[in-house]
Amino acid sequence: MNFTTPDICDDFLLELQILEPLFTEYGASEKFYGEVVTIKCFEDNSLVKQTLGTDGQGKVLVVDGGGSLRCALLGDMLGAMAAQNGWSGVVINGCVRDVEILKTINISVRALNCFPLKSNKRNEGQLNIPISFAGVDFEPGQYLYADENGMVVANAPLELNIKS
Repeated sequence: MNFTTPDICDDFLLELQILEPLFTEYGASEKFYGEVVTIKCFEDNSLVKQTLGTDGQGKVLVVDGGGSLRCALLGDMLGAMAAQNGWSGVVINGCVRDVEILKTINISVRALNCFPLKSNKRNEGQLNIPISFAGVDFEPGQYLYADENGMVVANAPLELNIKS
């Protein structure tokens, strides 16, 4: 993955949405990209677990947890499951936990913060619907690119001119 989000912004600004800088990296990998899969849930990670249990090759899970800071929507077990199933990354508008272990798992996990309490399990949530947070409107099938500089979203895969 030889891209930077600043270069993407320089080359494709009119085709992008740029996430507000609200997120912290908790996984072992800082750079990722892939096709967006969305979940909307609130303090219930049942659908997050179910989705991360599927093949995630070339995909990024974007979770709108309503910005809740009262429980974690992902921890070490779901992080490991995501890595095992090939997910490129997970972006959570909410919290994670088990951060000391997440940073050893080869996946990128971005979240607002960490919090030690696990979420409820009510089997609630919606998969692959439009969601909005951090100044971006996410649609399933868009592409998210992320590195140490930030995260950007494009409606289609970008033809990146890799700079050496």
